[in-house]
Amino acid sequence: MSNITLKVNGKTHALDLDPATPLLYVLRNDLALRGPRFGCGLGQCGACTVIINGVATRSCITPLSSVKNEITTLEGLAKNGKLHPVQQAWIDEQVPQCGFCQNGQIMTAKAMLDKTPHPTDSQIRQTMATTLCRCMTYYRVQLAIKRAAKMIASNLTGSKKEVTA
Repeated sequence: MSNITLKVNGKTHALDLDPATPLLYVLRNDLALRGPRFGCGLGQCGACTVIINGVATRSCITPLSSVKNEITTLEGLAKNGKLHPVQQAWIDEQVPQCGFCQNGQIMTAKAMLDKTPHPTDSQIRQTMATTLCRCMTYYRVQLAIKRAAKMIASNLTGSKKEVTA
């Protein structure tokens, strides 16, 4: 056991755990965050995805000892009761079916849009190809990402208008 400090969704947590523990287990079992899911346990399906230092990261294969930066989970996207544009776009496009993969899909899309605000269809497909959906909602995922990109761009434009007015 080791004393480990994690910053998750803006909150700092002091934990006494084995440094080899997968981050997913800590998030779900010790911090009671239910966004990241256990899918394959091999880092292949993406259900466990969180964002660490701007990178979509598979938490099921990430040992606690390797986490040095703040972690953002699905629960950390909404601010002040308002959904993140990616979350809102998911609802607007009615993406979820069974919902199991949605954490991984949304977190992967958010990380992509942070780096590539206006992705092409090809970039979306390439980025999302490693986040599996057994319900095959990939077309709706793509539409939701495009909608979220427009929402984010219009929010930024709106902010600039407020500043310059």
